Amino acid sequence: MTGFDFLIGDWTVANRRRLNYVDPGSAWEEFTGHSTCRPLFDGSANIEEMVCPTFSGITLRLFDVEKKEWSLYWSNSRYGVLQPPVVGTFTGGVGEFFGRDHYAGEEIDARFIWNAITPESAHWEQAFSRDGGETWLTNWTMDFTRR
Repeated sequence: MTGFDFLIGDWTVANRRRLNYVDPGSAWEEFTGHSTCRPLFDGSANIEEMVCPTFSGITLRLFDVEKKEWSLYWSNSRYGVLQPPVVGTFTGGVGEFFGRDHYAGEEIDARFIWNAITPESAHWEQAFSRDGGETWLTNWTMDFTRR
């Protein structure tokens, strides 16, 4: 697998996220969203819109042809700001993407992982590190089921 072709289409998304992304003792909230992903640039980019009960979000994914890696950008209806990208590749059917971000005024490292990818389902998770990537705290997971 080299890219995000698997994600094209319509999905039901089971979300589970911590109320505080950097607190390992934080409570979790669960909610369902609906996602639609469409290809751009003959498959070397895509855009996904997710609609959830209290917000909507978009992810723009771009493939850098020279570097052979993907950059993933996120924004949501609450803030309307394009977040810094996470960048990475797929190896053995697992995508790992890393970047720098801010959370609650603190600079952190961010990691996205895509795995368990089948024609009808996929799993995504986000984790933050406050110690330069030595340890990671998973703070949001999504399980995608094709609609």
